Amino acid sequence: MAPTRIGLIVPSSNVTMETELPQIFGRESGAFSFHSSRVRMRTVRRDELEAMNAQMDRAVEELADAGVDALAYACLIALAVEGPGAHERAERRLQERARARGLSGPIVSSLGALLAELDRLSARRVALVAPYLPELTGAVILYLKSCGVEVVDAVSLSVANNLEVAALNPARLPDHARQLNLARADAVVLSACVQMPSLSAIAEAERVTGLPVVTAASATALQLLRALGHEPRKVSAASTPPRLDAGPSSTSG
Repeated sequence: MAPTRIGLIVPSSNVTMETELPQIFGRESGAFSFHSSRVRMRTVRRDELEAMNAQMDRAVEELADAGVDALAYACLIALAVEGPGAHERAERRLQERARARGLSGPIVSSLGALLAELDRLSARRVALVAPYLPELTGAVILYLKSCGVEVVDAVSLSVANNLEVAALNPARLPDHARQLNLARADAVVLSACVQMPSLSAIAEAERVTGLPVVTAASATALQLLRALGHEPRKVSAASTPPRLDAGPSSTSG
């Protein structure tokens, strides 16, 4: 049986999404392959993020050529800076373009997926860790607030170069989470960015905080899996190693 094809729209400088998602999908039954279209962004600034969003239609066209079965817009901050409702507008735009090109599978955005995962956890108050400059972390906080999620505390790591974000050590994330004021938090957003590696730190962060932990990447993977009819395993469960037959990762466009 052919693998289920997962289409990803990722920033051109993203080197994390195509490694973390296959690990999460590899825990599930069935085979998956990953196919990416890249939209230009090197520095996490408003102007580059807005220019990146303008390339969305072209990216969908490329992934339609690959006949993907599901599609994700994998950049949380790019939509957050556009203000309230941006993830819903982006998902509608992606769906319209995808349907016009014959794609009938589910469409998610990392920002919409994070909100959906927090809703599944009944988490209305969160503490979060973000790699962004404080201004952009503030945009995420305001966006979550507009969706009914209060950020009770946040850490900004103030890294603007997107490749440097990918080089951040995930082993330090539990320490960052420990620094947060968690007294009123229902959950921890360990990485509010799909580029900041976090998968290997989720279990330890849950141990040290005593709270559910979600990341932008884990939420994206979980929402894609559910949309494809899977009931995914808990991402932090370390007892089951990733499957080795998860399918190849490839790039289109």
